[in-house]
Amino acid sequence: MITTNGYAAQKGEHTVSPFTFERDPPKGNEMLIQVLYCGICHSDLELLENNWGITKYPCVPGHEAAGRVTSIGPEVTKFAVGDIVGVGCMIDSCLQCQACKEGWENHCEGPNGPTMTYSGYLSPGDKEAAEYNTFGAWSDNLVVREEFVVKIPENMPLEEAAPLMCPGTDTFGPMRRFGDLSGKRIAILGLGGPGHMALQFAKAMGAEYVAVVSTHAAKRDAAFQLGADEFIVSTDADQMRSFAKSFHHILSTIPVPFDLAHYLALLRRRGTITVMGLLGPYKSILNNIDLAARGLSLTGSMIGSVAETKEVLDFCQKHSISPLVEVIDKKDINQALERLRVADVRFRFVIKIAE
Repeated sequence: MITTNGYAAQKGEHTVSPFTFERDPPKGNEMLIQVLYCGICHSDLELLENNWGITKYPCVPGHEAAGRVTSIGPEVTKFAVGDIVGVGCMIDSCLQCQACKEGWENHCEGPNGPTMTYSGYLSPGDKEAAEYNTFGAWSDNLVVREEFVVKIPENMPLEEAAPLMCPGTDTFGPMRRFGDLSGKRIAILGLGGPGHMALQFAKAMGAEYVAVVSTHAAKRDAAFQLGADEFIVSTDADQMRSFAKSFHHILSTIPVPFDLAHYLALLRRRGTITVMGLLGPYKSILNNIDLAARGLSLTGSMIGSVAETKEVLDFCQKHSISPLVEVIDKKDINQALERLRVADVRFRFVIKIAE
């Protein structure tokens, strides 16, 4: 067994404290990865507080890891000890269902779906769910099958690579699904960790005009520095009306319940809105006439596939795109969580786990 030190929340706690546990050594095509950096995601807050009702305790968060391979199982073929790699939201899936065979492990249709990096099932379908609890990357190491590990390009700073495992991948996929963005007008709802990545992707993909829509007027300067053509304050009724029917596509990164109809008004006829930040009900019930009358499309998105994670790393390297990060020490995790609760970060906290 591998003694591992991490940070965990116990049931009823909204903060983390040092926690020691054991991991099985890598077998088959698994790898032991020393975690060097790991991001802090808004979903970490949701799971720590059990807002989705699915948290397993003790809860060791962390699903945006960049690290070094330190040991490999006998069947590993794609990686070697010393490789610099990343791990995102998943560490396993059934790999047998149609979704997995098509390269969409994030939509695994196996008994338990994909195995999440933390607070998930250790091995899909093997035992009763109650017996399983994966521990995440706010810890010394991870043990992961090679199918769910990606190589980080040379010369990419690891503190910047780590957030690409989640907000980078999770916004890149929906933006790709909008199709050819040349000549298109795009709106990004929210300018947090995912939103500031989506803004950079939209510009690099050739969008003609990209607007950021936010409740936080203080983020205006940052939006323009990142390449936005316009900044819209969503609580300014006059400004919102002035942009009615202006955008071909909208990507929402808002992580809390909101009134969807308020933003549908910004779409042109037959436009598309993808909601990827919210994993719960909308603030108010949507009347389908808001969609049907103008032929609008509403889609949802959560986490990206392994293939999309590889693609986003290459895309960011090619286009010199990187997340804006604030690196913190492990002892400051709880302070960072408090700041994240009030959106006081530009734009991603990244924990320095090891040298």
